[in-house]
Amino acid sequence: MYLTGEIKKEIFKKHGKSVTNTGTAESQIALFTYRIAHLTGHLKSNKKDFSTQRSLLKLVGKRRSLLDYLKKRDIERYRAIIKALKLRR
Repeated sequence: MYLTGEIKKEIFKKHGKSVTNTGTAESQIALFTYRIAHLTGHLKSNKKDFSTQRSLLKLVGKRRSLLDYLKKRDIERYRAIIKALKLRR
């Protein structure tokens, strides 16, 4: 499995406030970004996997809505997560 408990803990430790606080917007965005990268790699080799393509689009939408929420609530946290994950060019 590509997403083990250790990987999740590492993501939450790096981008969240703590390992156990998994509900922060930053930690959720980081987790979605990891999953999006994995699914993108899968789709490069399996072009006709439409269920994975649909899942990828749903994840991108969820991440976008969380980023919009964070941008409205606290612009500094938004800028920090964008810079940390290198989402913008």
